[in-house]
Parts: sequence; structure tokens; C-alpha cells
Amino acid sequence: MTYIAKPKFQHPGLPRNDLGYTHRDYEGKVSTLCAGCGHDSITASIIEACFELSIEPHRVAKISGIGCSSKTPDYFLGNSHGFNSVHGRMPSVLTGANLANRDLIYLGVSGDGDSASIGFGQFAHSIRRGVNMTYIVENNGVYGLTKGQFSATADRGSKNKRGLMNTDNAIDLVAIALQLGASFVARSFSGDKTQLVPLIAAAIQHNGAAFIDVISPCVAFNNHAGSTKSFDYVRDHNDAVNRLDVITGRDPIIVDYAPGTVQVVEQHDGTKIALRKIDADYDAHDRVGAMSFLQKHAAKGQIVTGLLYVDPESDDLHAHLDTVGTPLNALDAKDLCPGSAALDKINASLR
Repeated sequence: MTYIAKPKFQHPGLPRNDLGYTHRDYEGKVSTLCAGCGHDSITASIIEACFELSIEPHRVAKISGIGCSSKTPDYFLGNSHGFNSVHGRMPSVLTGANLANRDLIYLGVSGDGDSASIGFGQFAHSIRRGVNMTYIVENNGVYGLTKGQFSATADRGSKNKRGLMNTDNAIDLVAIALQLGASFVARSFSGDKTQLVPLIAAAIQHNGAAFIDVISPCVAFNNHAGSTKSFDYVRDHNDAVNRLDVITGRDPIIVDYAPGTVQVVEQHDGTKIALRKIDADYDAHDRVGAMSFLQKHAAKGQIVTGLLYVDPESDDLHAHLDTVGTPLNALDAKDLCPGSAALDKINASLR
């Protein structure tokens, strides 16, 4: 695959943040995703959040797995650290990097297939351990790279492009994150930049495991009648794995609605999804209340968005393990090898 780099030049009048950076300084390569993909809207929101926070790009480590979603880190923060791991293993790679160097800002980007199926166990353990990270799942309910099969987050009773009904119960990653003890839990919609940008900015600044589930419709496989995660679908699909095709773009669907209200979003093909933004007086500090709220509105067919839970006094894995303040990768030989006396003392404590 050929990647196209963006031109270095930029308009001298572009807005700059406190560091003197423009949005272009937070961009990456040109996206190779389908035109109109919700994932590109999430990329734009990440860029905006980092710009607004005046983050130095080299202070960010972006980690991903495999899938359409896991390609997106190539499209933002081109001057940051990055690692594209194997399928479902992003959380363990991020955990190891975080333990080695606590001074970086860790941004994990995954998908519903990457985190809710093969990587479900890794997702669970990184959340329960309280790794200091912003964990974003770009959730479209299908396996986009392998021609649109149901993923583990596809709602029971939803239909795929071929009209087949999903008979399996869905994994709600937000509910799981709440149960596992995540100290920042949110859900948003890729088309609602007004909501998504501040959620990402808040998650980056949060100390502890911050999880954001972003409903990000697949323009190629999930805009048909019967889908619960639809957006836009522009042409017929052939299941042949070696068929070359072109998907033309459509304008992104943008929503802006008040807290406590339900917004019915009509897709390009006439299908609709109902989004409910949490009330302004919603108690985001009640973990059990958040779980009940999710279940109550899910039964109505509504996708709850917004900051669902946050612990203002959270801590992270370094606090749990009582690690030293110096990043482990900065310790010298004397600190790492204190001698036989120190080893004898540790062994004696285990007897």
C-alpha cells in the first residue's frame, strides 16, 4: 500500500496554540480509509483535542492493534511515538510501555473486533489494573477489513448487509469498563465533534484508566436498514476478497443537540438511529447509577452518549505497584543491580 504524505507548507495565517503549533503539526499521513469513514472524524477530534491542550507531539505514545481503527494512528500526531501491535494485543504493549516510561501520554486506539473479541481479555486486564491511558474504541459493529461480518458489539436482532439477523448478545464495552473499575468512562458518536473533542481532552488529562467507546459507522458495510450502527453506504459490495473497488465519498453526518435530549439521526439511505445525550444534572460520580442508566436506555433502543462516569480521586497502576518516580527506562545500572545484599533481603522476606 502506498502512503501519501501531506505537503510541508501551510498558510501563515493558521491559528496557533500556546506552543505556537497549528493543527497541521498534529496531523499525520493522508488517510487511506474509505471516504466518509467515521474513523476519520475521530482522527479529526483527536487532532483538535491535542491542539487545544497544547500537547507536545513527542510526549505522546500512540499504540494500536489490527483493523481499520488500528490504522488511524498513522493519520494523526505524525511526530509522536507509535507502535502498531498484533491483533488484540495493544493493551499489553501499552501497559509495558507505560511501566517503562511513565512520563509519556499514552493513547490506545482499538476497534470493536480488536478489543471485544480476540483482545477482550487484554482489554479487561488493562482496565482493571488502572493503567494510566486514554483507551479509545472506534466501534462500528462489523469487521470492516474482512467484509463486514458481525463483531461482538453488534446488537442482538440487528441485520447485516445481506439481511441476516445477529442472534448473539452484544458485548457492551462501556458496561464492562464500568464493572472492571475504569475511573473515566464515556461514549460518543463520531459525528458529534462538539461532544467528542472535550471528552478526549478530558480523558487525556485524567489520571488512571480512561475509556471512550465511540460509535463510528462503517460507510461500506453498516448503513442498511436493520443496522443499529448505520451511517452511509454508497455502492453494492462483492464478497470476493480480491476484488478491487472504489467507494465514493459522502458528506459526514454532524449532530449537535442539548443534554438530556434524544436526537434521531437520519442516515443517507433513510435509516435512523436514536442518540441520547445524558442530562446536565446527571451524576457522573455514581458507578452503579451509570450501569443502571445504560441498561434502562438500552432497553429503549437509545445509545447513551457523554461522560458516564469519572472518579475525581483516581490513581493508576504505578500507584498500585508503588513504582519509583523515575521512569524505569531512565534508571542506571546501580539502581537496577543493587547487589547481592539487596537480593538476599528480598529472598528472606519471601520465606
